[in-house]
Amino acid sequence: MNREVLAIRHVYFEDLGSLERVLGERGVAVRYLDVGLARLTAPDPVAASLTVVLGGPIGAFDDAAYPTLKPILSLLEKRIAAGLPTLGICLGAQLIARVLGARVYPAATQEVGWAPLRLTAAGQASPLRHLDGAHTSMFHWHGDTFDLPDGATHLASTPVCENQAFSWGSHVLGFQCHPEIRAERFEPWLIGNAGEIAATPGVDALQLRADTACLGPALEVAARKTFEEWLDAAGAAKRK
Repeated sequence: MNREVLAIRHVYFEDLGSLERVLGERGVAVRYLDVGLARLTAPDPVAASLTVVLGGPIGAFDDAAYPTLKPILSLLEKRIAAGLPTLGICLGAQLIARVLGARVYPAATQEVGWAPLRLTAAGQASPLRHLDGAHTSMFHWHGDTFDLPDGATHLASTPVCENQAFSWGSHVLGFQCHPEIRAERFEPWLIGNAGEIAATPGVDALQLRADTACLGPALEVAARKTFEEWLDAAGAAKRK
């Protein structure tokens, strides 16, 4: 296994964000595989020190319309079975949940904007303690949700979404929310999702921008602490 981190990216602005800085400080190279622009069958699923599947505006159950999902599911299945560090964010977490046998489906309510996480006792005892709602808020942008996979540990929720974060063993972590968001790089999120913003009652670009400018910096600090601790616990992206 090499020290490289493989990040599977569906849309250009949903990248590793603040988490990429942590990897850079550890001297770990990140290789982005952009869905639709690169062959998903090419990467060795067990070669990277860490594989991250990032977010995107499609459903984890939309294989018929988006055939690029199938090789990602296959990659995740092989990697998780091998016991290797794997992180999913938003769509990535939904795909991990699906690989682990859980149902993924449209949520009753779309969740877009800032809301604090409510951690479970297991979440408080994990690296996610830095993301507790008493310390920082969290950014959300999703219309789908998932059931907790068998054998998974429930870590966090919000009033709108029960399953915001989970772990599976010590090597798999899924976030329905977006701890990676960076305030200074938020504008592309608004531009890329302009159609959805306009079509969603109660969602306003001006408010999202203002809230992110206010709440984003504290989340960046908390997310970096969480990611650092999880990397060490999972044995991923070790320092040189």
